[in-house]
Amino acid sequence: MTKNKNIFDFLSSQKADAIAKIAGGTNFPKINGEVRFWQLPSGVIVVAEIENLPTTKSNIFAFHIHEGETCEDDFSKTGGHYNPLNYPHPNHSGDLPPLFSNNGEAWQAFFTNRFSVNEIIGKAVIIHEDVDDFTTQPSGNSGEKIACGIVTKNK
Repeated sequence: MTKNKNIFDFLSSQKADAIAKIAGGTNFPKINGEVRFWQLPSGVIVVAEIENLPTTKSNIFAFHIHEGETCEDDFSKTGGHYNPLNYPHPNHSGDLPPLFSNNGEAWQAFFTNRFSVNEIIGKAVIIHEDVDDFTTQPSGNSGEKIACGIVTKNK
């Protein structure tokens, strides 16, 4: 980006390189949204917009990229966190900042160099029912997988 272009100008003027359409599972069928990814020379901008999250004690939801490539069977085939460098949790490439629900809606934008867009094409983006404790191995004790979407190239 240039000095004269801020992040909001960039996001509104550039089509995302990849997108994951998020859908809730059997227990939370109303959850829906999108996670978009823009590749920059020094990292990836990630923007998540999620609706109809359930009300929980904390209203904070773990958010990860998993190794699996399908959201079938209520997300049982999504595997573990995307972790090509075999780091301990929470340093997996797929460990993302948590989603904070505001009356069932969450919006988040962040910049990361933990992965490139090309590395995560075909991987599953997962929202978990509980907050990630950032300690418990291997996945942060983050509870049930409640929503899923597969990262695809944006056409």
